[in-house]
Amino acid sequence: MTLVKDSLPAAREPRPAASARTRRRPGRRRENLAGYLFMSPWIAGFLLLTAGPMVASLYFAFTDYNLFNTPKWIGFDNFTKMFDDPRWQRSVEVTAKYVVIGTPLKLLLALGVAMLLAQSRRGQAFYRAAFYAPSLIGASVSVGFVWRSLFSDGAIVDRTQSLFGRHVGGWVGNADWVLYCLVALTVWQFGAPMVIFLAGLKQVPKELYEAAEMDGAGPLRRFWNITLPMISPVLFFNVLLETIHSFQIFGSAYVVSNGTCGPADATLVYTCYLYQQGFQNARMGFAAAMAWMLLLAVALVTAVLFWSQKKWVHYEEDAR
Repeated sequence: MTLVKDSLPAAREPRPAASARTRRRPGRRRENLAGYLFMSPWIAGFLLLTAGPMVASLYFAFTDYNLFNTPKWIGFDNFTKMFDDPRWQRSVEVTAKYVVIGTPLKLLLALGVAMLLAQSRRGQAFYRAAFYAPSLIGASVSVGFVWRSLFSDGAIVDRTQSLFGRHVGGWVGNADWVLYCLVALTVWQFGAPMVIFLAGLKQVPKELYEAAEMDGAGPLRRFWNITLPMISPVLFFNVLLETIHSFQIFGSAYVVSNGTCGPADATLVYTCYLYQQGFQNARMGFAAAMAWMLLLAVALVTAVLFWSQKKWVHYEEDAR
């Protein structure tokens, strides 16, 4: 029996079934292919309209290029000329002043209105839509023309301030006041940060206010010790976003000044001077260098904000 058993051919063991990973591989490849196919318009747009121009502008920043002749490599000459240019220094000064004044005022108004709208009242939806509407149309060229008309000589703003004994004339033609005209325009567009503040205020537990009120805390103390710490992440997001937007101001300054960035370079914001150098003076290499300097400045400000947020922004995970 042992010999017969040993002489029989060994029974073939069944092959292991194909792994689930092997079976899913063709299907996964098809899914990835479909995903890349749907993403291809965005990828093409990013490479052709964003990444490509960025690389080209970085090269032009180190060249003498006037849009008509072949770029000529000049190294860091554009950057050295930039720092020696008094109008470039003026544009930095005007932009910094605009950012420092306009951004805090816009955020303060947005937070104040958001706190009013966070309370239940009749017609709340209408008020929210009405306050948000300027953010939708504020960046349009037509609003810039309207704003210039409102603040010109003899217009409604000029006549209103004359009633209070102030005779400064129209703000548009006054080098001391025209920048505040732009600040008023950006503050008027407080709807977007207002909505974000409103969403953050809705997340603050009412029990905290009730407990603080029972302990005798007044409205100012409740705002300082409860509201601000609880919405600090939202506040940080709005500060970061609005600061970056303020550095990019162009349309309103160009339209209000009628394309001159004046009077006396009073509205010569950074992007307006960049536009003049690149497209009016055909100094595209110099303009590209200015653009990269603006990018570095915004990146530096962003880094400072992220560094500082460790000291005043309180996240929910930190409390655990």
